[in-house]
Amino acid sequence: MNSLKKGCVLAVLTGLFFPAFAALKAQNVTLSTKDGWSLAAIYQPASGKDTTVILLHDLGKKKEDFTSFEKALAKAGFGYLALDLRGHGQSVGKGVYKTFAREGADNPFNQMVLDGQAAVEFLKAKKIAPENIILLGTGLGANIAAKTAEKMPDVEGIGLISPSANIRDVLPVSSIRAYKGAVMIAASAGDRKGFLEASIMRNVAFLTTGEGNVTFLTAYDFAGHELLDKYLTQSAVQWVETPRKPEVLPDVKPAASTIATDTNSVLITPSGTEEALVPSVLMD
Repeated sequence: MNSLKKGCVLAVLTGLFFPAFAALKAQNVTLSTKDGWSLAAIYQPASGKDTTVILLHDLGKKKEDFTSFEKALAKAGFGYLALDLRGHGQSVGKGVYKTFAREGADNPFNQMVLDGQAAVEFLKAKKIAPENIILLGTGLGANIAAKTAEKMPDVEGIGLISPSANIRDVLPVSSIRAYKGAVMIAASAGDRKGFLEASIMRNVAFLTTGEGNVTFLTAYDFAGHELLDKYLTQSAVQWVETPRKPEVLPDVKPAASTIATDTNSVLITPSGTEEALVPSVLMD
């Protein structure tokens, strides 16, 4: 068989056994926001699963800081869209985050919600249904994920790794209260302030969406990207697989309860401090 015939046979066999390989490779893409920012992003189509996760990084980080988690998602068959938020990484055509105003409800950090919306619209244009889209962020990206979900309430879920009550005047609590989808919140017990704030958000989400839609993950130390990589990767991937706990119908109707649950379905009673703070958070 001459080399030309061998090449044709190889091409045919490659097409038969690996027809989708090229289409499933990660792609460098550009997202356009409604206010004129061009955002650098990496898009990995899903392979074997329906869900695609939008990854929103922390303050001062970039899309490549999700590399380990991206690999875990891809290995499990999920897609992902990791972007450089405005002013970060390669998305600096109109300025750098260090020069952004830190205060104000409409400052550039709050305008990053438009970045999250652009990511959702990009996936919708790829014919990915909202119920197969999850927003997952760390630190500032977690706050942006919550606020984006308030604007795009049809997405399936939000994953908030080390969220904070206030990062550069980006305030997520009211957005969590408004969102009705699945919520995963993760925090480190070693950061007392961050853990308490995350616990309050967990309680707000529980009161809004109900027990089966809320997952709370904890670890002792680290935060943000480091917390995700060191402790939570497999748990977070599992949550992406099943963001809502299946409903279990009891033989006897249970008594009314205001208790939240963790990711292992072990009941966790909010602390007295949390219970005292939740009403003030819920009432405007």
